[in-house]
Amino acid sequence: MSPKKQVQQDNVEVEEQAPEPLAEVQEQVAESTEVAAETAKNPLSEVIGQAEKAYAAYMEAGRQVARIYKDNELQVAEAYRRAEEQANRMCEESIKEAMRVRDAAIARALKVREDAESRAREAFERAKDEAENASEETVAQALTTRDETIAKAWQIREDTVEQAWSIYSKIIR
Repeated sequence: MSPKKQVQQDNVEVEEQAPEPLAEVQEQVAESTEVAAETAKNPLSEVIGQAEKAYAAYMEAGRQVARIYKDNELQVAEAYRRAEEQANRMCEESIKEAMRVRDAAIARALKVREDAESRAREAFERAKDEAENASEETVAQALTTRDETIAKAWQIREDTVEQAWSIYSKIIR
């Protein structure tokens, strides 16, 4: 409930609880008028007595109205205090919920990041191993090719030297 509605509801409650000062004052005036009429012997003193009683009733009604307004003011202030406390509680709950959601989101993001880093490390290790294996195979093949080429070149040299000696020996003989 909004603070404004809470204050309105409290005002309605105050109005329902407040005594009807005007009706009470009118009853008191009527009673005092009846009593004054019975006891009055002198019309002037009767009128003065009625005026004094009416004035006293008027003053009492003013005090009652002031008391009712003061009570209403206190009730409105209490309603405002309750509305303010409720608004503060709701705000605190919203902040706590926002913090909880934020923390959960951060935890999920950290988990995703850790998983991604782990997959990246694994992929790096696989790529590194594959590169090392390919490099070793290429080096081994290059060494084998070199050895075979050197062996063929040696064989050709041997054959050429032997041919040269064979030709030289035929020439010399």
